[in-house]
Amino acid sequence: MLSKIVTVPLWTLVFALTAVLGSHEVAQAGSEHSWLQDPNSHCKFVAPASLTAGPTFWTGACTDGKASGSGMLRRRDGNRAGAAFFGQMKDGIPQIGVVDLGDGYRAGTFDQDDIGGQAVSEPQVRIDAFRAAIEAARFVSAKYKAENNRGSAQLYETLAKTFEAQLD
Repeated sequence: MLSKIVTVPLWTLVFALTAVLGSHEVAQAGSEHSWLQDPNSHCKFVAPASLTAGPTFWTGACTDGKASGSGMLRRRDGNRAGAAFFGQMKDGIPQIGVVDLGDGYRAGTFDQDDIGGQAVSEPQVRIDAFRAAIEAARFVSAKYKAENNRGSAQLYETLAKTFEAQLD
Protein backbone atom coordinates (compact mmCIF):
# COMPACT_ATOMS: atom_id res chain seq x y z
CA MET A 1 0.00 0.00 0.00
CA LEU A 2 1.36 3.38 -0.97
CA SER A 3 1.16 6.37 1.40
CA LYS A 4 0.20 9.71 0.03
CA ILE A 5 2.63 12.52 0.88
CA VAL A 6 0.93 15.71 1.96
CA THR A 7 2.71 18.99 1.48
CA VAL A 8 1.98 21.85 3.82
CA PRO A 9 3.10 25.43 3.24
CA LEU A 10 5.97 26.44 5.53
CA TRP A 11 4.00 29.36 7.00
CA THR A 12 1.36 26.89 8.30
CA LEU A 13 4.01 24.93 10.18
CA VAL A 14 5.56 28.11 11.59
CA PHE A 15 2.14 29.35 12.72
CA ALA A 16 1.30 26.01 14.37
CA LEU A 17 4.67 25.85 16.13
CA THR A 18 4.31 29.44 17.34
CA ALA A 19 0.86 28.66 18.74
CA VAL A 20 2.15 25.61 20.61
CA LEU A 21 5.19 27.42 22.02
CA GLY A 22 3.13 30.49 22.87
CA SER A 23 0.59 28.47 24.85
CA HIS A 24 3.47 26.80 26.73
CA GLU A 25 4.84 30.25 27.64
CA VAL A 26 1.42 31.35 28.90
CA ALA A 27 1.11 28.20 30.99
CA GLN A 28 4.53 28.81 32.49
CA ALA A 29 3.79 32.48 33.12
CA GLY A 30 0.64 31.57 35.04
CA SER A 31 2.46 29.01 37.16
CA GLU A 32 5.52 31.09 38.04
CA HIS A 33 3.80 32.66 41.07
CA SER A 34 3.85 31.03 44.48
CA TRP A 35 0.24 30.59 45.52
CA LEU A 36 -0.73 30.85 49.18
CA GLN A 37 -3.98 30.07 50.93
CA ASP A 38 -5.72 31.86 53.78
CA PRO A 39 -5.72 29.39 56.70
CA ASN A 40 -9.31 30.28 57.66
CA SER A 41 -11.23 30.96 54.44
CA HIS A 42 -9.00 28.79 52.18
CA CYS A 43 -9.05 31.64 49.65
CA LYS A 44 -5.98 31.49 47.37
CA PHE A 45 -3.72 34.39 46.45
CA VAL A 46 -0.22 35.49 45.49
CA ALA A 47 1.39 37.69 48.11
CA PRO A 48 3.81 40.47 47.17
CA ALA A 49 7.40 39.38 47.91
CA SER A 50 7.92 42.32 50.29
CA LEU A 51 5.46 40.73 52.74
CA THR A 52 8.11 37.99 53.18
CA ALA A 53 7.33 34.41 54.15
CA GLY A 54 4.92 33.55 56.92
CA PRO A 55 1.25 32.82 57.53
CA THR A 56 -0.72 35.33 55.46
CA PHE A 57 -4.43 36.10 55.75
CA TRP A 58 -6.81 37.69 53.22
CA THR A 59 -9.57 40.08 54.29
CA GLY A 60 -11.84 40.66 51.33
CA ALA A 61 -13.99 38.89 48.77
CA CYS A 62 -13.12 35.42 47.51
CA THR A 63 -14.45 34.71 44.02
CA ASP A 64 -14.03 31.20 42.59
CA GLY A 65 -11.64 30.41 45.44
CA LYS A 66 -9.33 33.37 44.74
CA ALA A 67 -8.90 36.75 46.43
CA SER A 68 -10.80 39.42 44.53
CA GLY A 69 -11.47 43.12 44.73
CA SER A 70 -10.48 45.52 47.45
CA GLY A 71 -8.94 44.15 50.64
CA MET A 72 -5.92 43.38 52.76
CA LEU A 73 -3.28 40.66 52.82
CA ARG A 74 -1.75 40.58 56.31
CA ARG A 75 1.22 38.46 57.35
CA ARG A 76 1.19 37.28 60.95
CA ASP A 77 4.30 36.70 63.03
CA GLY A 78 2.95 34.64 65.92
CA ASN A 79 0.57 36.96 67.76
CA ARG A 80 2.02 40.04 66.06
CA ALA A 81 0.70 41.63 62.91
CA GLY A 82 3.38 41.73 60.22
CA ALA A 83 3.60 43.62 56.95
CA ALA A 84 0.37 44.13 55.00
CA PHE A 85 -0.75 44.79 51.44
CA PHE A 86 -3.77 47.08 50.96
CA GLY A 87 -5.22 47.30 47.48
CA GLN A 88 -6.92 45.55 44.59
CA MET A 89 -6.73 41.84 43.78
CA LYS A 90 -7.90 40.10 40.62
CA ASP A 91 -8.08 36.30 40.34
CA GLY A 92 -5.82 36.04 43.39
CA ILE A 93 -3.10 38.33 41.97
CA PRO A 94 -2.37 41.80 43.41
CA GLN A 95 -3.05 44.53 40.87
CA ILE A 96 -2.27 47.85 42.55
CA GLY A 97 -1.89 49.10 46.07
CA VAL A 98 0.49 49.70 48.95
CA VAL A 99 2.58 47.39 51.08
CA ASP A 100 2.84 48.79 54.62
CA LEU A 101 6.20 47.56 55.91
CA GLY A 102 5.83 49.28 59.27
CA ASP A 103 8.77 51.60 58.58
CA GLY A 104 7.74 52.72 55.09
CA TYR A 105 5.60 51.97 52.06
CA ARG A 106 5.99 50.31 48.69
CA ALA A 107 3.35 51.71 46.34
CA GLY A 108 2.51 50.82 42.76
CA THR A 109 1.42 47.99 40.54
CA PHE A 110 2.31 44.31 40.87
CA ASP A 111 5.34 43.49 38.74
CA GLN A 112 7.98 40.78 39.06
CA ASP A 113 6.33 39.34 42.20
CA ASP A 114 6.18 42.58 44.20
CA ILE A 115 4.38 45.89 44.53
CA GLY A 116 6.19 49.02 43.51
CA GLY A 117 9.29 47.21 42.31
CA GLN A 118 9.78 49.53 39.35
CA ALA A 119 12.88 51.71 39.64
CA VAL A 120 10.96 54.86 38.72
CA SER A 121 7.24 54.94 39.35
CA GLU A 122 4.98 57.30 37.46
CA PRO A 123 3.43 59.85 39.86
CA GLN A 124 -0.09 58.90 38.74
CA VAL A 125 0.58 55.21 39.46
CA ARG A 126 1.68 56.09 42.99
CA ILE A 127 -1.44 58.23 43.49
CA ASP A 128 -3.68 55.44 42.17
CA ALA A 129 -1.90 52.92 44.43
CA PHE A 130 -2.56 55.01 47.53
CA ARG A 131 -6.19 55.54 46.48
CA ALA A 132 -6.59 51.75 46.17
CA ALA A 133 -4.99 51.36 49.62
CA ILE A 134 -7.36 53.95 51.14
CA GLU A 135 -10.35 52.09 49.72
CA ALA A 136 -9.00 48.77 51.02
CA ALA A 137 -8.26 50.11 54.52
CA ARG A 138 -11.78 51.58 54.74
CA PHE A 139 -13.23 48.25 53.56
CA VAL A 140 -11.32 46.41 56.32
CA SER A 141 -12.39 49.04 58.87
CA ALA A 142 -16.06 48.61 57.89
CA LYS A 143 -15.74 44.82 58.19
CA TYR A 144 -14.41 45.11 61.74
CA LYS A 145 -17.04 47.71 62.62
CA ALA A 146 -19.78 45.31 61.43
CA GLU A 147 -18.25 42.66 63.73
CA ASN A 148 -18.37 45.14 66.67
CA ASN A 149 -14.58 45.18 66.85
CA ARG A 150 -14.24 48.91 67.42
CA GLY A 151 -10.51 48.87 68.16
CA SER A 152 -9.59 47.24 64.83
CA ALA A 153 -12.17 49.34 62.97
CA GLN A 154 -10.53 52.51 64.34
CA LEU A 155 -7.02 51.22 63.57
CA TYR A 156 -7.82 50.70 59.87
CA GLU A 157 -9.74 53.98 59.58
CA THR A 158 -6.69 55.77 61.01
CA LEU A 159 -4.48 53.91 58.53
CA ALA A 160 -6.75 55.07 55.68
CA LYS A 161 -6.21 58.66 56.85
CA THR A 162 -2.45 58.04 57.00
CA PHE A 163 -2.58 56.83 53.39
CA GLU A 164 -4.58 59.95 52.45
CA ALA A 165 -1.83 62.12 53.94
CA GLN A 166 0.63 60.53 51.48
CA LEU A 167 -1.34 62.15 48.64
CA ASP A 168 -0.77 65.70 49.95
